Amino acid sequence: MKNTTRYVFAGTALLAGFVQQADAHPHVFAEARLDVVIGGDGQVEALRHVWRFDDLFSSTVLIEFDKNQDLKLDAEELKEVGAVVHQSLADFNYFQVITSNGRDVEMEPPPELIADYTDDQLIMLFETKPKEKLALKGKTSFGIYDPTFYTAIDFLEDEYLQVQNLPAGCNKQVVRPDPDEAIAQNQDNLTEAFFNDPTGNDLSKIFATRLEITCSG
Repeated sequence: MKNTTRYVFAGTALLAGFVQQADAHPHVFAEARLDVVIGGDGQVEALRHVWRFDDLFSSTVLIEFDKNQDLKLDAEELKEVGAVVHQSLADFNYFQVITSNGRDVEMEPPPELIADYTDDQLIMLFETKPKEKLALKGKTSFGIYDPTFYTAIDFLEDEYLQVQNLPAGCNKQVVRPDPDEAIAQNQDNLTEAFFNDPTGNDLSKIFATRLEITCSG
């Protein structure tokens, strides 16, 4: 593997091998879909993720991983892309932030990330599961965000955040925080150090679009 390949998805910036400095604003953009799968017992079984990356980033990945230089990514090349992303995002919990009544929920790492390259765009698909049983009681929140602010994971429509088998007595809501309001509400915690280097904490999750499921009883 080439040296630059190791850094495509590594560290605090997905393109750290191609840029000299990662400022606190997005450089990589992905349109996302999240499906929360609920079992018949009301437990969260899995989260299914689909990320479609922007053209510029996708072309960079193509150049880096197209070893035979045929201007496409074959099965083995896509497998390598998936493996590199899988390893590099492990320290960031694959950009997932899940809470149950305010308590962080630990997730099992996905067994693999499946990469595809369609219409000049890189697509990543993967599935994660809670480490322990996760019942829908009270408020459960599912958010996707990059704590480094380097990658913007955007859900363009509320319909891109879905729940399969939503139990009776539960309702879902898509929450899109207003950045100005989020800053105002967390002013005491958002120090100058945060804006200079947001990677040392998890406060960036206050800006993340999230799906909230609220269940009575």
